Amino acid sequence: MHFDDRLATVLQMPIHGPAMARIQFRQLLDLLAQDEQRAEHSEALDAAFARLEELSGEIAASERAAILREPMMRIANPELVGHLATAEPEVATAAIAAAELSDADWLDIIPALPVAARGILRHRAGFSLAVLTLLDRLGIQDRGLPSADVSIPERSRPELVVLEGGAAGLARAPMPEQPDGAGIGAIVRRIEEFRKARASDGSADANQQSLESVAPTRATVLAADFATDPRGRIDWAEGALGSSLVGTMLGGLDADAADLGSAIRLRQPLRNVVVTLFGAPDLAGEWRLDALPQFAASGGAFVGYAGRLRRSARVGETGRANEGDSMRQVLHELRTPANAIQIAAEIIQQQLYGPAPHEYRALAASIAGDTAQILAGFDELDRLVKLENGSQVPAAGECDLSVIVEETVARLQAWTAPHGSGFVLPDAAPSLTIGIEEDEIARLVWRVLAGLAGLTAPGEHLQLELAREGTHATLAVRMPDAMIERLDAAAISGQPVEGARSLSSGMFGIGFTLRLAAAEAAAAGGALRRVAGAFHLSLPGLTPAAVRHTHR
Repeated sequence: MHFDDRLATVLQMPIHGPAMARIQFRQLLDLLAQDEQRAEHSEALDAAFARLEELSGEIAASERAAILREPMMRIANPELVGHLATAEPEVATAAIAAAELSDADWLDIIPALPVAARGILRHRAGFSLAVLTLLDRLGIQDRGLPSADVSIPERSRPELVVLEGGAAGLARAPMPEQPDGAGIGAIVRRIEEFRKARASDGSADANQQSLESVAPTRATVLAADFATDPRGRIDWAEGALGSSLVGTMLGGLDADAADLGSAIRLRQPLRNVVVTLFGAPDLAGEWRLDALPQFAASGGAFVGYAGRLRRSARVGETGRANEGDSMRQVLHELRTPANAIQIAAEIIQQQLYGPAPHEYRALAASIAGDTAQILAGFDELDRLVKLENGSQVPAAGECDLSVIVEETVARLQAWTAPHGSGFVLPDAAPSLTIGIEEDEIARLVWRVLAGLAGLTAPGEHLQLELAREGTHATLAVRMPDAMIERLDAAAISGQPVEGARSLSSGMFGIGFTLRLAAAEAAAAGGALRRVAGAFHLSLPGLTPAAVRHTHR
């Protein structure tokens, strides 16, 4: 009954808008994926499957597939696997990949699966010999060919061009004739070689070795060219990842750019957008997306995007990149419930579903604020991971470090002046031009100065020094001894100092904030170091000649 109670609670939630539909779809999947309800069916269980089908009609297949591909999704219920296997190919593929069933369960449900779903099973590893034998007996082969109605000559193959700013992109061009070693003929020959090798040795190990010798060698893929249809769905992709990318919706990618979907709807160019893909090792991880909208030569109708995906991580940092990918997947899992809590709190606070008592609205507003702070902390942790594994670097530009420091100190005076604390600027700060985008440096300087200002006691002032040391612009922040002790205590404990009012130490405390600032400085080609009683921020400067050059 406990399981039915949870189902009933989820089913009672009203659905108003796509966000709530996605939340309920995810909750039903979590409950139905469990194995605890197989002993007997109930009305609640039947109602849950009916609601799941209803929600599937409201949520795009790409979004449902993305939910099923989430790292923590595991389906132990064969009835749910059978239900999802009848959905669209991308949903069925994701469901089968997430399934964790026993051999007995697979042997029970495979005969009832649609033929297309049985074919998907042949691309999943880890099956026992009994399951593979059943698939063979049902006539399911190891590989599938494109359907006969695909007209290969009518497709267009993107041609590499250079986008504005030097980013790689693609443009539509007529597909040239393929050489003798490529194309459908080569595929047919490889399949025939595989069949001959399989006929010569019936063992499972020999089959696997033959398949590996025939199939293209899968190395670490650093880039993949692609093209989409007018809806933004990838319908052509080059290389080893082609079959994994085809069918992916650009607008459904997990991207740092919040306006990615809006840019696609407005047919805008996509430049250096960081996206996260999930799936096989060659596919999973961070990529950078560059794409240009394409328009028909006659009539000017929009025909889709053509572009390139590039690996974010640098060559030689695979281990660290994988660690970063794992952390980003954890953050992705944590954001999902946090977003759901925030949505529910805002619904109550804004009384979207009807009047609510003032006490509930006040509590909901507080929860929404706390959740927003948590999500901001996740964003900072995500930024730290990307900076430390080299997948994100500050944008190039031009700004004056001295001006940014003066503006930041002026902004902080609203907080420091009432406490009698603050910063002491040099009498005549030199012009320190650096080659980083202004917003990036403003965020870095604010992170350092605001974090330290939150630790100052009444009457304490921090001495600032600005100078040029060789080719670098430097900022030194000198602290009194009492503040150094408070800083050490806060950094070690991760908690605010008793009696100190937090200004901008973030969700994880001043120690994490300074580590993030150090990562930002290092990514910009500089450093943030603590030397005795002072913090030294060093950033690469522009020489007068370089400054003049950037203006031309």
